[in-house]
Amino acid sequence: MAGQIPQRFIDDLLARVDVVEVVGERVQLKKAGRNYSGLCPFHQEKTPSFTVSADKQFYHCFGCGAHGNALRFLMEYDKLRFPEAVEQLASRLGLEVPREGADDPRAQARERKRQEGVNLLELSASFFRERLKMPEGQPARDYLVRRGLSEEVQRDFGIGYAPDDWEALKRHLSARGIAEAVQVEYGLLVQREESGRTYDRFRDRVMFPIRDVRGRTIAFGGRVLGDAKPKYLNSPETPVFHKGRELYGLFEARQANPRLERVVIVEGYMDVVALAQFGIRNAVATLGTSTSEEHLARLFRMVNEVVFCFDGDKAGRQAASRALETVLPQMIDGREARFLFLPEGEDPDTLVRREGPEAFEDRVTCASPLSEFLFDQASRGRDLSRVEERERFASQVLKAAQRLPQGMLQTVLLAELARRTGVDQSRFEALMAQEQEAAVAPAGPEIAPVAGPVEQGATSDAPPAGGGSLSLVARVLQLLVHEPALVERLPVENDWCPERDGDGVLCRELIRLLRAGRYRSPQVVLAHFQGSAQGERLAALARRELLIPRAARAEELDGLVEYFRRHQMRPSRQERIDALLAKQGSGERLSPEERQQLMTLLAELGN
Repeated sequence: MAGQIPQRFIDDLLARVDVVEVVGERVQLKKAGRNYSGLCPFHQEKTPSFTVSADKQFYHCFGCGAHGNALRFLMEYDKLRFPEAVEQLASRLGLEVPREGADDPRAQARERKRQEGVNLLELSASFFRERLKMPEGQPARDYLVRRGLSEEVQRDFGIGYAPDDWEALKRHLSARGIAEAVQVEYGLLVQREESGRTYDRFRDRVMFPIRDVRGRTIAFGGRVLGDAKPKYLNSPETPVFHKGRELYGLFEARQANPRLERVVIVEGYMDVVALAQFGIRNAVATLGTSTSEEHLARLFRMVNEVVFCFDGDKAGRQAASRALETVLPQMIDGREARFLFLPEGEDPDTLVRREGPEAFEDRVTCASPLSEFLFDQASRGRDLSRVEERERFASQVLKAAQRLPQGMLQTVLLAELARRTGVDQSRFEALMAQEQEAAVAPAGPEIAPVAGPVEQGATSDAPPAGGGSLSLVARVLQLLVHEPALVERLPVENDWCPERDGDGVLCRELIRLLRAGRYRSPQVVLAHFQGSAQGERLAALARRELLIPRAARAEELDGLVEYFRRHQMRPSRQERIDALLAKQGSGERLSPEERQQLMTLLAELGN
């Protein structure tokens, strides 16, 4: 997509859509005077406290505090990203979503190319489905019957068949004017380097279309019917398909249950469809790669609980260890990760057929919590009656705890580690202090106090939403998030903005967004960062009352920028101390010269 969605389009969209209609499609509402009421979809309640106002075009829950407009509701209820929610609202009105820079010929060419690729893949998916119904598809139909897949499941997952022909798809697409080079680019044809000859990538395979969250085919997976290798074959990376981002079955899981609460990650697409056949419709699979941070970030925007399902052998344990390392930084409070190990020689497909869906669901429910798996892994093969082995055990757990975001899970984990080792919890907390300060969520590494004419002794890290002093960079962020139009007063170049801390990076990103989209609504600005650590930081600043009178805000911003410009050129004593402390706090070692400089500066500061 080219550029940001213009603010004027969003404003027009919200003016034309009816929030009562959008909410009413998902929540049973009753007329209550001028408003509508119902049970809140965001928390459990027996007495309605959820109100939708047709006049003001917003919803509000007096129980849990959830509130917003039609756009926010779609994001929260359907677990959509901001652009996806805008597109869904726009589609209700038959509107195309414009983008800044859409009149750029290069942007238009990129968009046309992307759309052509999607259309090409949809055409291919239809071809494979039709071939499954033909006489040549009989072996594939027999295979699906043996695997116990009903026509309903085959339809829901769009399963098809690639004929045992070197050029069947190639002929089909070429007859419709699609160049071979495009077919190669989107992974449908393979081209031999030595001869330049092209042929179908998928032959004599049961075909599983891989869809994005909007249901568009972006790639394929194929399961061979004979003895050819590889047994399973996926599309290569293409302009619309990236293995590290996509999950097989996620679209189908959301179609089956728009309000998913838990997702089970299995190994392959046959496991996903086999579980679906038995009514377990919340399974997804990675596509020939380990679970990535992008996979988990996408899932945790939709659900609060993820269950990793692995074989019980050594390879399964190694895969679980990699998954643990990946999921640790994602575990903010309220999220849950579990680890399920299957009996040796079993996979989800065979196990659900042997035990039945209820027994499999029981295994999922009883899967090991992250903490239990972590302690089990750290103690495996160690005699904890020996001091040295307990030290290695504690070090391994502590290393994992350092990767967790600061929160309740980290605290409870340290308490349990203290109980198991006999070491006081405060000792572990002291060992972790520097790492925790460098990884505080959501603001990122701490920027140390800055002394200046605007505010002496301001602290910079993310304070509680209701109090605590703000750093000067955070003051800029707060001004911009409360009054986005102030971005017009800022210099064209961002060289005044500090780069060494999380707030400085966020400030530059916020300025870029405000300039690109010309946004003037704080709610829309926050929606762009929804679901990220940056979004949490901005939301915390937005919740803080801005005590500066409106008439004085522009002058305040000008003063902050001028202060930063002066001190960019001439670092103060305090700033040099701050820089050295920040470097030390991030885990880097200070050189002997830097340590001496820090001691000298601190001594001068005390005089």
